[in-house]
Amino acid sequence: MIRAAVVGYGNIGKFAVQAVQAAPDLELVGVVRRKVEPQELPPELQGLAVVDDVTKLGQVDVALLCVPSRSVPQKARELVELGINTVDSFDIHGESLLSYKREIDAKAKERGAVAVIAAGWDPGTDSVVRALLELMAPRGITFTNFGPGMSMGHSVAAKAVQGVRAALSMTIPAGAGRHRRLVYVELEPGAELAEVEAAIKADPYFAQDETTVYPVESVKDLQDLGHGVLMERVGTSGQTANQRFRWEMRINNPALTAQVMVSAARASLKQQPGAYTLLEIPPIHCLPGDPGELIKRLV
Repeated sequence: MIRAAVVGYGNIGKFAVQAVQAAPDLELVGVVRRKVEPQELPPELQGLAVVDDVTKLGQVDVALLCVPSRSVPQKARELVELGINTVDSFDIHGESLLSYKREIDAKAKERGAVAVIAAGWDPGTDSVVRALLELMAPRGITFTNFGPGMSMGHSVAAKAVQGVRAALSMTIPAGAGRHRRLVYVELEPGAELAEVEAAIKADPYFAQDETTVYPVESVKDLQDLGHGVLMERVGTSGQTANQRFRWEMRINNPALTAQVMVSAARASLKQQPGAYTLLEIPPIHCLPGDPGELIKRLV
């Protein structure tokens, strides 16, 4: 059994606990969070090992980092330094992701650990689907349309703005890979909406999209964890044009993110030390069971 710890207990952490418990080859050794007193624990954590430091859990093979993306690199460094494999759902695309990968790759190789990064559904499994679409039609254009639904990363970024008590960011697809962000905020007493709106729009999470900020009395009353994606590619296979592909899903956002992380945790035990995205890991390594039986069933 793979001994797994869940680090962080927000939206993703709650579903990560369930996904580890449901996995046939993973054992949940505990949850790492700030609040550990029995009276501070939600009912579902009663009876589980809940600590404020992963070293209090004994042997941990892999840690699922269920913390905000901007906290992931530091947390991954700390755990990889201990020789513990890590899996995260870091969701900041582009150069930030590459810089993080290079840094944690060097540290993981030094400590004999594996870090699977950006292992959610986008980036993550959607990245693999995009690669498969290009494999089938090397020349062409792929449009990735998110939503409508709640973006966890964008919501956390908006909540971190000074003057915001709570925030919900909804992603609305505008077609052809473009998106609108509708951000609902509960303001702290004395906070100015104009200043909050300017700070949100300047954040890299929002700077590239049309963003509208709405003040509300209660963000909780608006929350729904549903999300989705529609990927479309028009391309050329060989010299044959107008090849059309479509991938669509409608999902519970944190539940799917947590499940992908658990699958990546399994795969981490089958890689050489270093840092990997899902794009670099054989899919069969993410699945439980005998490889021969998987090939017979799936190929």
